[in-house]
Amino acid sequence: MARVKKGVNALKTRRNILKQVKGYRFGRSTKEKQAYEAIAHAGTYAFAHRRDKKGEARRVWNVKINAALDVKGISYSKFIGNLKKKSIDVNRKMLAELAATHPETFQKITELATA
Repeated sequence: MARVKKGVNALKTRRNILKQVKGYRFGRSTKEKQAYEAIAHAGTYAFAHRRDKKGEARRVWNVKINAALDVKGISYSKFIGNLKKKSIDVNRKMLAELAATHPETFQKITELATA
């Protein structure tokens, strides 16, 4: 079998790896081995944090809903429980949006849930 020199391919791979880590600090931006490791870790963090972001968004919605309910003297947990009992299917994202931008509509939903 013929000998294959891999200089061009190795340089192309190295160049692409180092482009991906541009802006990283210390050896991770200049050394190939450290760059590979940095990319691997960055990928796992990105994957995990995409999931975390969804939980953080839900916590923000809960806080907005609770703030709107505090004015009316209703607890968040009782409000959500009443919505489920009355089969009012409005998700937390929409409730938070209504609480922030359309308080009169949120007031009507609150009255339906507590009545």
